[in-house]
Amino acid sequence: MVSRITELSCFKAYDVRGELGKNFDKNICYRIARAFVQALNAKTVVLGRDIRQTSPELAQAITEGLIDEGAIVLDIGLAGTEEMYWGTTFFDACGGIEVTASHNPINFNGLKMVKSGSRPLDPETDFIKIKKIAESDQFNEVKLKGRRVDKGSELKKAYIAKLLTFVEANVIPSMKIMVNSGNGAAGPTFDLLELALSKITNKLTFDKVHHIPDSSFPNGIPNPLLSENHLENKDLIIKAGANMGIAFDGDFDRCFFFDENGDFVPGQYIVGLLAETFLLKEPGATIIHDHRVIWNIQHVINKCGGLAKSSQTGHAFIKQSMRENVALYGGEISAHHYFRDFAYCDSGMIPWLLIVELMGRTGKPLSELVKIQRTMFPSSGEINFKLKNPKSSIQKVLNFYADQISAKDEFDGLSLIFDNWRLNLRCSNTEPLVRLNIESRGNGELIKEKIAEVKKILYK
Repeated sequence: MVSRITELSCFKAYDVRGELGKNFDKNICYRIARAFVQALNAKTVVLGRDIRQTSPELAQAITEGLIDEGAIVLDIGLAGTEEMYWGTTFFDACGGIEVTASHNPINFNGLKMVKSGSRPLDPETDFIKIKKIAESDQFNEVKLKGRRVDKGSELKKAYIAKLLTFVEANVIPSMKIMVNSGNGAAGPTFDLLELALSKITNKLTFDKVHHIPDSSFPNGIPNPLLSENHLENKDLIIKAGANMGIAFDGDFDRCFFFDENGDFVPGQYIVGLLAETFLLKEPGATIIHDHRVIWNIQHVINKCGGLAKSSQTGHAFIKQSMRENVALYGGEISAHHYFRDFAYCDSGMIPWLLIVELMGRTGKPLSELVKIQRTMFPSSGEINFKLKNPKSSIQKVLNFYADQISAKDEFDGLSLIFDNWRLNLRCSNTEPLVRLNIESRGNGELIKEKIAEVKKILYK
């Protein structure tokens, strides 16, 4: 029981995430739910949950808190985070809450929250206000309580229909796709999407792995970004003879790609492909991207006649930048992909539909689509360093390269630009980590050399 805690450390930079029994439980969820209604003056709130063992209990506590504060709960049941996002817009609700810990360890859970229009909570105003009210644990008695309404079936139907608007069935090629749902929430929703797709095309077949939701996660926590999980997906793709593989995290707001050879496709190349797909449909459109790895993405956008704009990393920043620029699409190398016509929210289902469409338009396998990008702009992938003093370590790197750089910026972390390579170093918001990304112009060996060099500087 942790409900007596007055300082809620489960509030992170953009969402709520805590360790069960230590700084997060059903009583804290109840308090947060009441604070959510009070802070946003919310009359209706969409509520979804992932497959974790504690999620139903936590969702029930949130339901009780919302009702006790006078809100109507639009319950969509087991659902991905993006279903909550779309439901908030579709039902014109005052806000939405998803109970999920995504890819975090099994002893964690958390909440993702949005306000009306599926807009992210402002970290400096909305989020802080909810936190303070929840910490006070002081709530007035509400004369007219709310109620719970089951909206699961209605939302699923509307959500699947929305997904189909992103893809042109006539260009979908004949192909087999290996789908790894990681025993998370993706399976049931994917089945509904497959059924809907079968009514407009008969060209797609799926080899489904770890597809049944299972709160014990018998095959490990679904985090396809981890390199140790890549080998399994490679083997599954080759065994199935699939043309492509996709793997989802726990709440399926991220989708990861593997080509027909089972090789993992890093996020920046997927951002480039999705930008190309959209610019074929809306030439001249604005595309938002994060600032960690940029050369390939900017090259593709410029080549396709679009306007590339950098944003700070994080969903709140990306979504704000997209709204300000009326951007068609926004992408992060961490596999969060955002879509103007999906209430500016991120989705894990829309990206794979669009990549399949692009493969159909070009007649090229995924490996060939990214081959030129990888050759022209190789990159390191994100490398994490655990350091006692992250900021002073980054300063050491700046000092070392001060006389060699052609430019630098501190738009999002520290970026140093050289003639034929670039690095970005960022401090983690939640851990004593420094995150490194290095990219080059056509020189993969140089990247290996610079990784070793930067590592040596950081640990001096």
